Amino acid sequence: MPKLKTVAVSLALSAALGAHAAAPIKVGMALDISGPFATIGAETRDGFNLAIEKLGGKLGGVETEFLQTDFAGNPEQANQLVARYLQRDKIDFFTGPVASNSALAVGPALFAAKVPFLSSNPGPSLFAGKQCNPYFFGVSYQNDTYDEAAGKVANEKGFKNMVLIAPNYPAGKDHIGGFKRLYKGAVKEEIYTKVGQIDYAAEIAQIRAAKPDAVFVFLPAAMGINFIKQYVGSGLKDIALIAPGFTADQDVIEAVGEPTLGMLNTAHWAHDLDVPANKAFVEAFGKKYNGRYPTVYAAQAYDVVMAMDAAVREVGGKVADREAVVAALKKANFKSVRGEFKYGPNNFPVQNYYLRVVDKDASGKLTNKLVGTVLEKHQDAYVGDCKQ
Repeated sequence: MPKLKTVAVSLALSAALGAHAAAPIKVGMALDISGPFATIGAETRDGFNLAIEKLGGKLGGVETEFLQTDFAGNPEQANQLVARYLQRDKIDFFTGPVASNSALAVGPALFAAKVPFLSSNPGPSLFAGKQCNPYFFGVSYQNDTYDEAAGKVANEKGFKNMVLIAPNYPAGKDHIGGFKRLYKGAVKEEIYTKVGQIDYAAEIAQIRAAKPDAVFVFLPAAMGINFIKQYVGSGLKDIALIAPGFTADQDVIEAVGEPTLGMLNTAHWAHDLDVPANKAFVEAFGKKYNGRYPTVYAAQAYDVVMAMDAAVREVGGKVADREAVVAALKKANFKSVRGEFKYGPNNFPVQNYYLRVVDKDASGKLTNKLVGTVLEKHQDAYVGDCKQ
């Protein structure tokens, strides 16, 4: 598998925690720097590294190694990587993979080893429900929830019939299921594509023939970039697109350009969300990365490192006491870019979901603008199936 470098090793122990920090804490990070989710992986890495830099390369003031390895978005390679992290590196925390199929692949080994897995993006329905585990924390969201918000927006916009399109993998099915949960109109077509697909001529022909009021599209990273370009280029721009935030986030906006203008999308975070920690994060991100607006992926990754930092501080650096670490993580005593942060019983957040629209900022740069709150303090639909 492709190997990146070890990013950060702090050089000194905290004076306050010195007696408890004989060995560095180790964080295993599985990055998608290449493969079908490469653009998302890069955003995730940048969010991690901004937080690591802010904390001086430590967690809770304790020397920490952040082991960053690219696994190319391949679940089999993710399994190999996690086995190495567990057996050779003896990691204390794990995070990083972008896709749900990778999260589902590595979860069992991490849970058996009692290593906390803080998800910086995927929130598969199985881990929210029947296969929930005290060592899994969906720091980001549960997969369906963006789409439940999108379904509610579609109702409010008066879309009576729609076509739905997503990749054929666990998250794709979760996202379409979530949209249908709150959407009250008719579904004319439900289209599943290959993961990593870049040519959408056949699917666009299906949409044209169906003549829907609007199209719900979950196609993250390069898939969404190619779909939107081809969709608008084919003359269908008058049929509205509505999406979970992943398909209209800053990475897609910058790659596609003007055709994204006016695109409605839903997310649990926005760069213009009026939260002090968020303002500081967005400003620091812009300074570090040449004026870029961060994406939801970067914001989530930043929160993951801050959540680890708070937990290590809570247990006084004693990360070998895994039950204490899990209890500390559950408290989520950190300043999230989302504002107040609280987990439900299944370790997935109870949080707001917002409507954003692609517009231009004061300098004329294309970006998302926060429109309003769609769902308040929303818990996912699977929490009742979680028996922990």
